[in-house]
Amino acid sequence: MKKDYRNYLQTTPDAEGNFGDYGGSFVPPELIGPMKEIHEAYLKISRSHRFIEELRSIQKHYQGRPTPVYHAARLSEKCGGAQIYLKREDLNHTGAHKLNHCMGEGLLAKYMGKKKLIAETGAGQHGVALATAAAYFGLECEIHMGEVDIAKEHPNVVRMKLLGAEIVSVSHGLKTLKEAVDSAFQAYLADPVNSIYCIGSVVGPHPFPMMVRDFQHVVGKEAREQFLEMTGNLPDLVTACVGGGSNSIGLFSAFLNDPCEIWGVEPLGRGPEPGNHAASITYGKPGILHGFRCYLLQDENGDPSPVYSIASGLDYPGVGPEHSHLKDEGRVQYTSADDKECLDAFFALCRTEGIIPALESAHAVAFAMKKAVEMKHGTLLVNLSGRGDKDLDFVVDHYGYGK
Repeated sequence: MKKDYRNYLQTTPDAEGNFGDYGGSFVPPELIGPMKEIHEAYLKISRSHRFIEELRSIQKHYQGRPTPVYHAARLSEKCGGAQIYLKREDLNHTGAHKLNHCMGEGLLAKYMGKKKLIAETGAGQHGVALATAAAYFGLECEIHMGEVDIAKEHPNVVRMKLLGAEIVSVSHGLKTLKEAVDSAFQAYLADPVNSIYCIGSVVGPHPFPMMVRDFQHVVGKEAREQFLEMTGNLPDLVTACVGGGSNSIGLFSAFLNDPCEIWGVEPLGRGPEPGNHAASITYGKPGILHGFRCYLLQDENGDPSPVYSIASGLDYPGVGPEHSHLKDEGRVQYTSADDKECLDAFFALCRTEGIIPALESAHAVAFAMKKAVEMKHGTLLVNLSGRGDKDLDFVVDHYGYGK
């Protein structure tokens, strides 16, 4: 029997932050109090009319929401099959979906009387969005970023500094996203009274996966209404890239009770061998990372495995607990796209539609292009989660201008 998802957002996660067998809160004793404070404040403040109205005003007049749904007719013609539509989160202020939850977290911090926002970033989109929120609300901002990503995503580093953020370079381990999360948590632990940790995806201990999902739900809610208005029908398939999984859960959450296929696309990188990808659901197994339980890429000792992706925002060894739960339930299917497929999609979207996508988003575009051919007819809705300004230097230096 098909599961009824109509009340899903109200009932999931449970009171302890569990999405089925995943999620929860596995934190040091000194963090239990701060996590409880954030959870209780969120439940109380986010339901108030004042908070809701202020956030809606910000979304409309500052972020530029709603972002449009766009029929990629020339890309669809190139693929020769089903029709591809794009939810244009690249047109959201700062160029990606990340501002949806950063403005929500910043507004919550203001209501709680916090003075400083602390976070990690990989590709830099979350860092830019949080620095933007901090500037908007008049708060301090501290962004932790791996050395590898600082070099790779230089344009976003410049943007964060211009917005007034302090950048903390993380030089241990692989010097990428996982290490940046570790570093940011330590900084928050040093002063949880005056600061708030604003995690960049639907990961981390409860209540972060729930909070970020709720703030990102606007993407799916808008897209569903827009698609129905444009076509008179729901899409046959919806898809988005999955690293931690915030942009994808934002889209998926509005379609769970609909007769649509839902596909998350993970980064296969250079191939399926350990250390060459970050496809956590496809190749991982349940484990605990950064205070929550999820599908996790692990070595022989059970420690998080080294990961890699051409897209800095996807190189994380775990995945959101809600994605882990939806995978086990069978409601969402997960697949992967490798670096070559990602780059081919990147250049194809540039040349056919005049849209330069983020490398993260290009993974979902790659899957949609392949799936459109297989389907032959019907419709696909892709969350184009961000624009590729941040990736231009890296792509051109390493891969030229495409064919």
